Amino acid sequence: MKKWISNHSQQIFLFAAMLAVCVALAMRSEYFLTWRNIRNILEAVSYRLILALGMTFVIASGVMDLSAGSIVSLCGVIMAVALHAGIPVPAAVALGILAGMGLGAANGLLIHYTGVNFFILTLASSGMLRGISLMITDGKPITKFGQEFIYLGIGRIGEIQLSVLFAGFFAMVSVPLMFHMRWGNYVLSLGGNKEALIKTGIRAGFYRVTVHALLGGAAAAAAVIITARLNSAEPNAGMNMELDAITAAVMGGTSIKGGKASVAGTVLAVLLLGVIRNGLTLMSVPSDYQQWMTGFLLLISVLISEIKVHKFRALIK
Repeated sequence: MKKWISNHSQQIFLFAAMLAVCVALAMRSEYFLTWRNIRNILEAVSYRLILALGMTFVIASGVMDLSAGSIVSLCGVIMAVALHAGIPVPAAVALGILAGMGLGAANGLLIHYTGVNFFILTLASSGMLRGISLMITDGKPITKFGQEFIYLGIGRIGEIQLSVLFAGFFAMVSVPLMFHMRWGNYVLSLGGNKEALIKTGIRAGFYRVTVHALLGGAAAAAAVIITARLNSAEPNAGMNMELDAITAAVMGGTSIKGGKASVAGTVLAVLLLGVIRNGLTLMSVPSDYQQWMTGFLLLISVLISEIKVHKFRALIK
């Protein structure tokens, strides 16, 4: 029991923190615990969860990808251009998803085969991709796509929005993919001990490319939801979304150095961030403070990740 608590101390802390925040907000606002507000929170975090889960896989592999937000933007623009060209919605969405996977895979290829620091490489990639979005759109949003596409962002099955259902499905699939399949085990090994993985004859490059392709696909899926909800492809969409994704993954217990991941922790962290944002909005706190909060939580999460919550573990031994 002590070992289980020790191994999941960060997730337990997140769950306790979320309960505490929920109680505090419920006391401040009678609207907070209504089904409508809970549904709003789930819908608001759905695309963030999809991107955060993709980032969890990449961080577990030992690197980060700072271009994820720009991939969201460019994939949204690509789908918008395709739709305006008369391409059917399923084909346009497939094109956007494939574009995202291709862009992610390109980052993986460059990281693995050039040896350039992933921070520098993906930061440069982010600027280039954002620039392409601006050039295609001339800095203006592309709008009006029709109800069939908009349904992907706001459509519901019963009371639950499609984006929430997809995010939940992706979270459930991520658990066996990460922890019970060879691919996920090799991704973790890539982050934990890359040299040992290579010595066993495993093609590390394949797993580097495919894990980034997964993140690119997740970014494209987020782009579908955002673009459909807004009925608009914004060249500046996805701005700073990679920061949110990294924050959630590290808060959830995924090691910033790689080799360790927690899908459940990422889900809890995204929900906690969503609850905090919702609460700040209910209290009319400006969005600037919400951005500061995200950066602050990332800093705290990195510190906790580095010290491995030694004090907490010492208490339970």
